[in-house]
Amino acid sequence: MFIVDAKDCKEIIAGDNSILKEILSPLRDDIDVGYSLALARVEPGKTTRKHRLKTSSEVYVILHGKGLMHVDDETAEVREGHIIYIPSDAIQRIKNTGDEDLVFLCIVEPPWRREKEEILE
Repeated sequence: MFIVDAKDCKEIIAGDNSILKEILSPLRDDIDVGYSLALARVEPGKTTRKHRLKTSSEVYVILHGKGLMHVDDETAEVREGHIIYIPSDAIQRIKNTGDEDLVFLCIVEPPWRREKEEILE
């Protein structure tokens, strides 16, 4: 069994300007997974930068808050409990439209790699 306490994971500012904690990744020495899992946070009123993941699809699982999700030419309101599939190479960003942090899991398969992420703005 392998357990990670998200409170113990280092918080970073990701390329898209979300506040991110990497939870699981094949880059870790202590676990073998074929995807990456991160916990992301966007502060009220903030929007992540437009970006795309080349050759990787992504799933957002909204844990807390509400926002506006943009994937290519589509836009939808999202909230706690929503699960969003983002195909590989899709241009994406999310805006926090609430008064509290927007918190969500990011699942990327194949695993996220810096060289496969393109920041567009």
